[in-house]
Amino acid sequence: MTQKDVESNTVSQKDGKRRKLYCHVGIGLVVSLIVVVAIIILTIYLIHRPTKPQFTLQEITLNAFNISTATTATLTSSFQITMSSRNPNARTGIFYDKLDVYATYRGQQITLQTMLPPSYLGHKDVTVWSPYLYGTEVPLASYLAGSLSQDKTAGTVLVNIKASGKVRWKFGTFVLGKYSLNVNCPAYITFGNKDGSYAVDPAVKYQLVARCSVDV
Repeated sequence: MTQKDVESNTVSQKDGKRRKLYCHVGIGLVVSLIVVVAIIILTIYLIHRPTKPQFTLQEITLNAFNISTATTATLTSSFQITMSSRNPNARTGIFYDKLDVYATYRGQQITLQTMLPPSYLGHKDVTVWSPYLYGTEVPLASYLAGSLSQDKTAGTVLVNIKASGKVRWKFGTFVLGKYSLNVNCPAYITFGNKDGSYAVDPAVKYQLVARCSVDV
């Protein structure tokens, strides 16, 4: 190997070490930047610490709630509900990316899910939705037949209006999420007996203004 080859090999080794050094420095800078950004976001979150949104079931217009027990117990129901959501935070915005609303009776879903449009609530903002919920001849679990008799005797039926979806928090220019959101709104409605089947008169409106439980 000539002197020129030795010098060329030495230069190549130095260039290789320099490239590795630059690569390590670059990786270190990227990691440091990620850590700094994460610390900033965490600090902002801890300072503002968002309060979960507040939901209120304002009213229900009951168009149908008919139970048939001819063979298998089935329920046909139709509601229009008015539900509001309030952002109690003074410095944090709330994004609702996906929110499905439906009705349940004693733990069983009795209507299809109705999707609410995506929305954003600014500081202290309130939004109101009025979706329709309906289910046609939904088979009821066998144990619910006895429960219906008890509810008939009591004269009321407890229906739970529920919402589930995803929520994100907005702190200035930072947006965090997505977090699971579950809302439960209990509603007591009265019903009677018509021709041997449980039913209510159509288009009965119930003013509720009931606070809902919210889990995030």
